[in-house]
Formats: sequence, structure tokens, C-alpha cells
Amino acid sequence: MGCLWRKTLFFFLVFVTVHLHGASSQEAAPAGPSKPFFERLRRLEEQFRRLQEVTLMHLQSIASSYNVSHNADVRFRSLAEESQAMAQAVNRSQAALQGELVQLKAWVRQLQRRSRKVDMRLRALDLALGERSQQQARDRKAHEAQGDALRDSLARLEGLVHSQGARLAALERWLPVAHPGTTALGPVLVPALTQPDLRGPSSLKLQRDRQELQAASEHRGPRQDSSAPLQGTREPPASGSHRVLSGTATAPKDPPQQAWSPRGPGEICGVGPTLVSPNASTKNVVFLSPGFVTALRAVSVCSWVRTASGRLGTLLSYATEDNDNKLVLHGRDSLLPGAIHFAIGDPAFRELPLQPLLDGQWHRACVITSTQGRYWLHVDRRLVATGSRFRQGYEIPPGGSLVLGQEQDSVGGGFDSSEAFVGSMSGLAIWDRALVPGEVANLAIGKEFPRGAILTLANAALAGGFVQRANCTCLERCP
Repeated sequence: MGCLWRKTLFFFLVFVTVHLHGASSQEAAPAGPSKPFFERLRRLEEQFRRLQEVTLMHLQSIASSYNVSHNADVRFRSLAEESQAMAQAVNRSQAALQGELVQLKAWVRQLQRRSRKVDMRLRALDLALGERSQQQARDRKAHEAQGDALRDSLARLEGLVHSQGARLAALERWLPVAHPGTTALGPVLVPALTQPDLRGPSSLKLQRDRQELQAASEHRGPRQDSSAPLQGTREPPASGSHRVLSGTATAPKDPPQQAWSPRGPGEICGVGPTLVSPNASTKNVVFLSPGFVTALRAVSVCSWVRTASGRLGTLLSYATEDNDNKLVLHGRDSLLPGAIHFAIGDPAFRELPLQPLLDGQWHRACVITSTQGRYWLHVDRRLVATGSRFRQGYEIPPGGSLVLGQEQDSVGGGFDSSEAFVGSMSGLAIWDRALVPGEVANLAIGKEFPRGAILTLANAALAGGFVQRANCTCLERCP
């Protein structure tokens, strides 16, 4: 634009110079011939004005074009800056989104693991509830069948009693006729009912029905019969199956298979050392060493137990590096009174009812598992609970830490006072096989100690705390 103004100024100067030169020539020349010159000068002025207008129009169009191009450049630069800022914002949002996605994936994986664990626990609970309901249904049907049999037997007995009463009345009427000196049927005539000539088929049937009723009542009421052997005091002597606790663990030996007489009525004697845990301190720890030296596919744990509180606590805990609940008889104050979790390889467990152990008396408890996945819980001589499809084919690995009275959250540690056992244990033994019912019964009455125990209280080592070892002749005399 500056170049156009310079051109315009140049033409203006040329025009002024020409105009001045014509004026000076007009003064020097005569007046007559000056008219054509002025005429030409006016024409030149008009041409110059038209030139100026055209030039001004061109200059204005150039200026407008320049303004438009300048505005377009500014707009392009602003758009480029905005696009760059948007790209940076998008990059930042993508980075933040990637971080959130990584956290979300980790959280989803953790949630999946927890959900799988919860699902396994729920399936185990569902299975346990199903087995318990089936067992209850079977027991109910058995009780109903026994009740029906008893009612039938009672009905037959009532009929027989009525028939016998009628026969007695007939005999009373017949005797005064046969023996005029006899006025009434006294007690001396009762043995005459047992004479061969007076006993008919109905009396024999009555005797058989009485025997059937007695057998049915004995079959229905095993609880009264099963408590009777507990009054006996026969158990394996301490010199055979249990040794005195010492600083170094020794391998248990099988006791001689013999029977011995009780020391006194209602006493349990000759079971070896007794461990007494007076409170729920986490320092009350007893280790069984060397633990399990080989893998176990079946296990039996039996012990005399007496509780000193309204709950059971943890009787036994076996932990390894990869799982702190490889074998646990675990109770805590948050569970129902008398309930205990029997776990083999967490999270699989079964809830066992041990309410009979809460009466403050000595009881013989046995928990048994087999290689086929079946389990049994015996208290004294009674079968309290049983089930199947529980850790079939599972192996309990060796090399872990075996603790009595505390539940391990880590190998040899992580104890909680709410899970501690408060009470006394005696005669504890562990087998690497499933004991049969006869062995459990013999063990409860002290008739015979099963062979092959891999661990007993002879392997126990006190780790401190308030646990006391007592050598009691009979359990009733223990503190």
C-alpha cells in the first residue's frame, strides 16, 4: 500500500511540474495561442482526476483484500492454538483414563477372587445344610417308624393284657367251683399261671411282644445306654500311650492292648498327662513337634476335653506357608455356643455341633475323616454328626506348624484371644487313618487303645503362658 501512495505522489509532482511549466510558458507567449493550451491542460486535469479515482478505487480494494487476508491468518493461528490445546487435553484425559482402567482391572480381579471364595463358602454351607437336613429327615423317619412300631407293640400288649385279664377273671370264677374250699385267688396262686397246663399260645406271644418292646426301647434310647460306659474308668495307662512332657519331643508308642479295672466309681483314670489352660491369653500355646512328617489323606483326632467357659475355642490348628487353615478345629466367641468349624484346606469347612462339651464335665471327642470324603464326629460313644463329599482325595501336606489351644493366622503365630481354648485336655492322640466305630467305642470306655497313633501329648512342648501340665491319676481329680 505504501508503494501505491508513492506512485500517486510521483504522478502529482509530475503534474504540478507540468502545470507550472505551462503557466510560465503562458506568461511568455502571446495571449492568442494560449487557449488551446489551457484546453489541453483542463483535459489533462480531468484525466488526472479520473486516474486518481481509479487509483483510489484500486488502493481501497487492495486494502480490503489485505485486511481480509490478515484476519484469516489471525484466525488460522487461533484455530491452530485451540487444536493444540485440545490435543493436549485429550492426551491428559487418555492418560488419566488408562490409570483408572488399570485400577479398575485390579479391583475387578480382587473382587473376583473374593467372590470365588465366598461362592466356595456358600457351596460348602449349602452342602452342609443339605446333608444336615437329609440326616434330620432320615432321623425323623426312623423315629417315626420306631414310634409306629412302639405304638403297634403297645396296642398288641394292651390287647394281650385285656385277654389275660379276662382269663384271670375266668380262672377266679372257675377255682371256687373246682375247689370249694378256696374263696379267692390269692398271691399263692400266681405261680400257677406259669405251669405248663395253664400257659397257652397267648402267653408265649405276650412274652415275645415284651421282648420286642424292650429291644425297640433300647434301640430308640441309645443316649441313656451310651452314657453308662462313661461311668467306667478304664483307659490306656499312661506308661504305654502317653509319656511325660519334656523338653525334647519323642515318638509315641502304642500301648499294650489290655483291659484294666477302674480306680473308683465314676472315675476316668490312666489317661496320661493333662494340659490345663486357665484363661484366653494368646501366650497359652502348646506345639506338637515334629508335626506331620508325611502327607495325610485321612486323619483321626481324639481327646478328653473339659471346658471352663461357655464356648469351645480352638482345639487344634495346623498351618503351612501357603495356607494357615490346613487342618483346624476352630471355635470363637462369635459362633453359636458349642459350634466349631472343622476346616481342611481353607475355605472348605463343616460346622460341627459340640454342645454336649459345654457342661463342664470330661468328654471323649473324636473327629474322623476318610479318603472317600466322609467325616464323623463322636462324643463319648455317640455319633453326633456325619457327612460326605468333604475334601475327597485332599492331602494335608507335611512340614507345617501344629498348635493346641490357639488358631494360627500365620505359621506359629497370629493368635487371637477370642479363638483361644479355655479348659483342660488329656489323652490327645492323632492317627493317619480313619478309626472304625469299634475302635472309637473301645477308646471311650478304655477297653483298647488303637494302634498306629502318630502324635500324642508326649510330643507336646509348652511355649510359655499360663498353660499347666498336671499328672493326674484320674481326670476327676485334676484341677
